[in-house]
Amino acid sequence: MASSMTFQGASSSSTSPRPYDVFLSFRGSDTRQNFTAYLCKTLREKGIYTYMDDKLRMGDEIGPKLLKAINESRIAIVVLSENYASSPWCLRELKKILECMETNQQTVIPMFYEVDPSDVRYQNKSFGEALTKHGSRSMIVLWSTGRQPYRKWPICPAGIW
Repeated sequence: MASSMTFQGASSSSTSPRPYDVFLSFRGSDTRQNFTAYLCKTLREKGIYTYMDDKLRMGDEIGPKLLKAINESRIAIVVLSENYASSPWCLRELKKILECMETNQQTVIPMFYEVDPSDVRYQNKSFGEALTKHGSRSMIVLWSTGRQPYRKWPICPAGIW
């Protein structure tokens, strides 16, 4: 996917310089050591300024630096995995990303890792259970019917890059 996208580095943007081209949102226990680490490495090797939270740990609060990184990124890539929605932390990140999509025209790219996109869209299986538990079903519905049509979102099957 990165090879098919063209990015200008944050320092070369003439309209609105931002520290990061891409913010990665992911469930650490699902993808930190494999898919997301590889994605981040690949983006950085291509000269794409990428923020990956590798200092915060489960249970830590989402601090101002993380929210600022989301706000100041041109693009957010949300790696949706089986347990993404079960994390209140991930849902808070997603809420901020959706706010930035509306207020800052941030581009949001969902990637589906070992989860069926229809389970996310229709809130089935682990996604439905987790969103019901956290009371966040409406957030995903709004996202899937937002300005970026769901049917045009890229799908990244597990194990393929």
